[in-house]
Amino acid sequence: MKAASFTYHRPDSIAAALALLARYAPEDGRIISGGQSLVPIMAFRLSRPAHLIDISHVAGLDILAVDSGHLRIGARVRHAAFEAGLAPGPLGALLTQVTHAIAHAPIRSRGTFCGSVAHADPASEWCLLAATLDAQMIAARADGERMIAACDFFAGVMSTALAPDELLREVRLPQLPDDARWGFAEFSRRAGDFAMAASIAVVQISDGKLTSARVGIGGAEAHPRRLPGAEAALLDQPPSSTTIAAAAAAAAAEIDPLEDSQTDAVYRRELTAAMVRRALTQAIEGAA
Repeated sequence: MKAASFTYHRPDSIAAALALLARYAPEDGRIISGGQSLVPIMAFRLSRPAHLIDISHVAGLDILAVDSGHLRIGARVRHAAFEAGLAPGPLGALLTQVTHAIAHAPIRSRGTFCGSVAHADPASEWCLLAATLDAQMIAARADGERMIAACDFFAGVMSTALAPDELLREVRLPQLPDDARWGFAEFSRRAGDFAMAASIAVVQISDGKLTSARVGIGGAEAHPRRLPGAEAALLDQPPSSTTIAAAAAAAAAEIDPLEDSQTDAVYRRELTAAMVRRALTQAIEGAA
């Protein structure tokens, strides 16, 4: 199928883009940059925006820099930027590994980090990373901007706290400590498919105990989030297989699993436990 007709706009400044969005949001006007999520939906006519506002040439939205302890990622930054290892430190290494799991090379060369986060697919790797690291979302509109914490941003399947006239201008990820160790695992039926479950774990170890732990899950619920039960099972415990197993079991127990014709709740919980166990094993072995 082909997309329904629409009016195309190509602003050259953030102010112009936000003015267009304010004007056309009531007509389902949409922001587009990479288009790797929106265009397929339009092709199936699941979405019929009357106006598309292309920000792919807007100055100032291509920022990728460390500032005040955060990595700032502008709305035009593409997945492939992280594949090349442009970000520093442990966070940069984590970003690079996660990038390799995103779809296929042509999509990584066009799709954008912020576009993926704004689309809020439950299986999005970037949404999982943003939720796990407590990212800050900078939402801009014609009359100003606001910061939205990751825990308040994701509202459900492809649903966020963004208002129709707001642009996700930037995502800010906190830099990880130099001694942070991380792991990432996901399961999909074929390489490049959406993950049925995925997990990111970030830990710190001191004096033979886990002193800090972040465990996030994606693909298994309506939106990605941190798992406080799994994290509690890790803190002040030795970095052992027994501790990992306890955290994985806690993760499986605390999710509200998505179900479909191919995946029931029991299977999704088992996948969750497996992905959390793999991510934690990577993180802890990396700390050894």
